[in-house]
Amino acid sequence: MEFGDDVKACAELVHRADPDRFMAVMAAPVPVRPLLFPLYALNVEVARAPWVTQEAMIAEMRLQWWRDALQEIAEGKPERRHEVVTPLARVLSPHLAAMLDEYVAVRRWDIYRDPFEDEAHFDAYINHSAGSLMVASAQVLGAADEGVLRDFGYGVGVANWLRAIPDLEARGRIPLLDGTPDGVQALAQKALDRLQRARSNAPAVSADARPALYAGWQAEWVLRQAVARPDRVAAGDLAQSEIRRRLSLMWTVASGRW
Repeated sequence: MEFGDDVKACAELVHRADPDRFMAVMAAPVPVRPLLFPLYALNVEVARAPWVTQEAMIAEMRLQWWRDALQEIAEGKPERRHEVVTPLARVLSPHLAAMLDEYVAVRRWDIYRDPFEDEAHFDAYINHSAGSLMVASAQVLGAADEGVLRDFGYGVGVANWLRAIPDLEARGRIPLLDGTPDGVQALAQKALDRLQRARSNAPAVSADARPALYAGWQAEWVLRQAVARPDRVAAGDLAQSEIRRRLSLMWTVASGRW
C-alpha cells in the first residue's frame, strides 16, 4: 500500500490530533506506515465523535456512521468514499472490520454522564476500545496472538485513560469506579500486571506485527508513576518531558522490547 492522498490525509489528521501515535508510526519501518495511519485516523475520528456536539442524538448518529462504514467493509461491499474509510478498506480484513464494530459502539459511554456500572463494565470499555485497536493494528501487519495483544492493549488503554482523567472530569464525566488514591493505585497495578504478562509472552507477537506496539511505549512509565504517586493522576502530572519521551521511543525501537 502506497502513500496516496488519502493516506497522507490520515497522517495529517493523526499528526494534529494524536501526536504520540504519530511519533510511534514514524518510528516504524516505512512500508508499515500506510497500514497504520488509516487505523489511527479512524481512532481519532471515533474518539472525537461523541465530543464535537452537545446533542446526544447527533453524537449517536456520528458513531453509527462509522459502524455502518465498518459493516460495509466487513461484508465486502463497496466502501463509501471518504479519506479515512477508503484506505481503511484496503487495510482491514472482513474479520477485523467486524471486530471493530464494538470498538465504535463502546464509545457511546462518552456521550452521556453516567458512571461505569462496575469493574466488568470499565474493563469492557478499555478492552473494546484500546484493546481492539491494538489487535487490529498489530494483525494488519503480521501474525500476533489476540490474547497477548489484549493484555498489552489493556495496559496501554488504562495508562492513556489515567492521563485523560482531568479532562474527562472537567467535561462532567465520572471516569473511575474508585477515584481514591488506593483505587487509582489498584487500577494502575492491575494494568501494569497485564502489560507485563503480555511481555512475558512476547514470542506470540511476530516481528512483523511489533511496530504496532510502539504506540504503547510510554505506558509502563505512566502506570508506574500512578502506582507510586496516585495523586499525580488528578493533578494531570503524568506526561514525560519531551526529551524523555523521544529517547524512550528510540530505546523501544532499538531494543525491540515493547
